[in-house]
Amino acid sequence: MNPEQFVQELSKRNFKLNENQINQFNQYFTSLIETNKKVNLTRITEKDDVYLKHFFDSITPLFTFGEIFTKSRTLCDVGAGAGFPSIPLKIMVPELRVTIVDSLGKRLNFLQELVTQLDLKNVALVHGRAEDVGQNKQYREQFDIVTARAVANMAVLSEYCLPLVKKNGNFIALKGPKAEDELNSSQKALKTLGGKTIAVKELQLPHSSEDRTLILVKKVQATPKKYPRQAGTPHRKPIQ
Repeated sequence: MNPEQFVQELSKRNFKLNENQINQFNQYFTSLIETNKKVNLTRITEKDDVYLKHFFDSITPLFTFGEIFTKSRTLCDVGAGAGFPSIPLKIMVPELRVTIVDSLGKRLNFLQELVTQLDLKNVALVHGRAEDVGQNKQYREQFDIVTARAVANMAVLSEYCLPLVKKNGNFIALKGPKAEDELNSSQKALKTLGGKTIAVKELQLPHSSEDRTLILVKKVQATPKKYPRQAGTPHRKPIQ
């Protein structure tokens, strides 16, 4: 998917990019590739692949669960790496107030430079483990939407993300193909943490055979105070 096809595909879905947004994605690509020569941010470096597998992929929640974004003001992205999906979503919806959580300082340094370069307002970068951030009163149950892409399986991911979601807010997991089994084995974790699966959408990225699954979880009850557990515990001992 080249940049022109990217713009066309978004237009088909009623998202018409202005010149500033087109330039922001172009600058994003350039910065990502330049920084990637020094810091390992991504294995995907071909322009068409970055536009499809990073940029377009990151935006899929916006046109799949669009009504949620129209009602939401705050988004937290857990384990964002090089800024996916939060930065593409922020470019698309500039009024979103975005908080990005990552445990690696080098990635956050890249994101800080990127946010400045793209002139993105209301983006906060938090250096820390998701388990620690989820127990911090400043962030716990503060966000309308929490996203995570390619971070962990659903049981573990739910413990990272649901503590950050406001009651009646939403957690969106961006997954690869055939995530049903993973979702089924995470039902106890979701219920324990106050979540309820609302929708599972399977889709194929355009101009490719790449399959994706989006999982929408609504926060229906407050997360018990003991969660998230100590850093490393959710991964070692998932709720089952």
